[in-house]
Amino acid sequence: MEAIDLGKALCVVTGASRGFGHSLALHLSTLLKSGSMLVVIARSEGKLRELQAEIRSSGVTEETLQIKNVAADLGKKEGLQEVVRVLTETETSSFNHMLLINNAASLGDISKFVVNLTELEEVDQYFSFNFSSALCLTASLLKHFVKRPGLKRTIVNISSLCALKPFKSWSLYCSSKAARNMLFQVLAEENPDIRVLNYAPGPLDTEMQVAARSQSGDSELRETCARLHESGQLISCSQSTSKLVHLLLKDQFKSGCHIDFYDV
Repeated sequence: MEAIDLGKALCVVTGASRGFGHSLALHLSTLLKSGSMLVVIARSEGKLRELQAEIRSSGVTEETLQIKNVAADLGKKEGLQEVVRVLTETETSSFNHMLLINNAASLGDISKFVVNLTELEEVDQYFSFNFSSALCLTASLLKHFVKRPGLKRTIVNISSLCALKPFKSWSLYCSSKAARNMLFQVLAEENPDIRVLNYAPGPLDTEMQVAARSQSGDSELRETCARLHESGQLISCSQSTSKLVHLLLKDQFKSGCHIDFYDV
């Protein structure tokens, strides 16, 4: 039987200020039992305040759910340290579920082909934000929320078809998504007690899609993305959020697996 809520949880959503992360935070806030905490992370403090106000306006009260905004750049050491500090100062004993959604990501410079990526600093900065931060944040949170009876730990990586299939001029994005997929597969193998899911939300109707159809170096890819938009085939964030939430509540996926929006 599918659960009706996610328990009394510490729920962490990265990249929560817009798009899919914003939609996830809104939806998840209604599925957390009283006494839960929602930690939303993004670069923009203003956008996080707007998100918190939106959650409160939906009827989720402070007595029911504590919300913590953490404005930080996960691609920088100081930003990651601030997020980890906030999370590790949180008392864990009252929660029966720890849920981390690794959503934060960027396309990078999708105008460049592989032969144009000659600057080590550019590549390192990209992977710091898109791969290393997800690894270090996940590891830090799992060290803080140690295995104990009655505690469920769930890690979700927001993945992509790009983790499985190469797209010309998207080498950085495809590579980081593939690396993250493998990272979380390894985590699932190492820790059978942790529920791990790689979820690909499908072609979402977001600002990232606007960039994809206007900035991609490969003309065929630009045209493909434009056709998806023009033919109404893009997926709304709320549609994809609903499918991910269904997977989490049903909780029957194989830990470490990759599930696409179209598979659900």
